[in-house]
Amino acid sequence: MIAPIFEVCATNDAVTAVLGRSPVRLYPFGLQDDAVVYPYAVWQNVSGTPENYLGNRPDADHFTIQVDAYGDTAAQVIEVAQVLRDAVETHAHITRWGNEELDPETKRYRYSFDIDWIVLR
Repeated sequence: MIAPIFEVCATNDAVTAVLGRSPVRLYPFGLQDDAVVYPYAVWQNVSGTPENYLGNRPDADHFTIQVDAYGDTAAQVIEVAQVLRDAVETHAHITRWGNEELDPETKRYRYSFDIDWIVLR
């Protein structure tokens, strides 16, 4: 019921070079609840559906995941987005390049994108 984004990214050397190894700063549920270390990324399910069939149980689930990268600089956020993109594109499809913004309160940068992922059961 959960796309394997963390498992795919946590075993990718380019991702861990940017987001660390222990911990890998890629957090589920759209929440970063540790001591804030930049850069980091969060992900959350936006929507999902099972592949339903008449007479049989679903054999796959489809997820749309939103990923948000945060960093001290715009270049840092773009680097995070690029390594995450490269890690997941052999497993899933990027379906939206989203907002780029500077948070007025924290003065940190954010970049958002969506991934569609089909997971066999």
